[in-house]
Amino acid sequence: MYDAIVVGARAAGSPTAVLLARKGHRVLLVDRATFPSDTLSTHYIHQPGVARLASWGLLDRVATSGAPPERWTTLDVGAFALSAPVAPAGDVADAYAPRRTVLDTILLEAAAEAGVEVRTGYPVDELVFEGEAVVGIRSGGAVERARVVVGADGRNSLVARAVQAPATDARPGRTCAYYTYWGGADGGHVELYPREGRMVMGGARTNDGLRIVIVFWPTEEFRAVRADVEGSFHEALALAPPLAERLAAGERADRFYGIADLPFWYRKPYGPGWALVGDAGYHKDPITAQGISDAFRDAELLADALDAGFGGARRFDEALAGYERTRDEETRPLYELTWEFAALAPPSPEQQALFASLRDDPDRTSRFLGTVAGTVPIADFFRAPALV
Repeated sequence: MYDAIVVGARAAGSPTAVLLARKGHRVLLVDRATFPSDTLSTHYIHQPGVARLASWGLLDRVATSGAPPERWTTLDVGAFALSAPVAPAGDVADAYAPRRTVLDTILLEAAAEAGVEVRTGYPVDELVFEGEAVVGIRSGGAVERARVVVGADGRNSLVARAVQAPATDARPGRTCAYYTYWGGADGGHVELYPREGRMVMGGARTNDGLRIVIVFWPTEEFRAVRADVEGSFHEALALAPPLAERLAAGERADRFYGIADLPFWYRKPYGPGWALVGDAGYHKDPITAQGISDAFRDAELLADALDAGFGGARRFDEALAGYERTRDEETRPLYELTWEFAALAPPSPEQQALFASLRDDPDRTSRFLGTVAGTVPIADFFRAPALV
């Protein structure tokens, strides 16, 4: 019998397994996929996520994997552009955007090294219940049992469905998105081009000398975009001339990857014998590229809560209630900011005034960009004297 079975071995599951194993617990980590393998992703790990990689002893592996560090961001608001290094997370100044084939393999290998039993190509058919409590998983004819089953299996989580985890503050998706990779486009860094009804994001460097380019549209336009992805993509790039000019010097190096199912919700992340982590427990639009950093934070919070429960330092329900409370408190400001960004609306007069006030103030621009990266609390930025 295991202390924990973690279902899903990507950005939420592998770190959860690593941290539990390092605390001395017996962990089984399973995933239906084999690795290395890809998954839809913005790729971006903001500075708080990078800081967690550093604290886990894994940053060097990511930093030497071929995805260069990113420090500067340009926000082009049409009439002018704001450009600055993003405010750091402590002493961590850089973000990274590794391919998921690379990042997820690094995390999975770390789990195995920590003593986690890893099974890939291992689909979970159903959860095993005794009364209302989850006591294990079934795959084929085999049953594995654990004190807790952790669903780290994404927004379409089998675990969440099986336990009927209730959702709160659920909101419909506002955007759809396509992304691809570009080679031979030198210069620039991370660039954001908010336009009415569009968001163009480009420049983040990933592995193999490529850059990621992402475009968001209103979700109701998905069918039209899907009917002519390349035409729609280039039409959007035309709204971002500096980026389009650089991309014209290179060429697209891969197909387009798209998604339209991007709802917002919080799920209750625990119950008798089960817990949820990452996108399985909390989901929002990827327009702020917070998914990987959120997964890392939640993995740390959940591992600490489960460890307290396993060791008797706190009752399980009390420890996991603390996990839910902290998760919700720490994510709420960016949940609301992401909801606003996903509207793809033109800047309000108040936003226009804010951007104008930042134009000749690189320090405040850096802090403003930090609100999106999660390095500067949104409330702290807007309490700053310069904005009174």
